[in-house]
Amino acid sequence: MDNKSKEYWNSNLKIVSILLVIWFLVSFGFGILFSDTLDQIKIGGFKLGFWFAQQGSIYIFVLIIFVYVWLMKRLDKRVSEKEEK
Repeated sequence: MDNKSKEYWNSNLKIVSILLVIWFLVSFGFGILFSDTLDQIKIGGFKLGFWFAQQGSIYIFVLIIFVYVWLMKRLDKRVSEKEEK
């Protein structure tokens, strides 16, 4: 594999790793581990820990998908500009 390909895949793995850590923190951390602490805050009449366990982690997951697409488009554009030079 050439240097440009290695750089591309290293950047891709970095993006995926960061987004997976965020997803884990939100779904497992906020929904289960920190649920009791977050339950002291209410949103729309629901405890925040319960909301993250039931709805929030799904919303964050969908948001992560859009962020991943946006970041990959930026990475692809950056790599294609380097190849043109």
